[in-house]
Amino acid sequence: MAKCSFCGGNMPVGRGKMYVKIKGQILYFCNSKCQRNWNLGRVGKFTKWTNKAKEEKEA
Repeated sequence: MAKCSFCGGNMPVGRGKMYVKIKGQILYFCNSKCQRNWNLGRVGKFTKWTNKAKEEKEA
């Protein structure tokens, strides 16, 4: 099961988007909200609603 590259959430098989960069790096996005925020240059661990931010806060 893949994890979203922006928010860190689990993605069910057959859902979401796979974005491949020119250098071969693969990014997975669970929904368009995550992809848009990544395109804007935001970082998932600093965005309040993501799972990565919640994990950072607990630690």
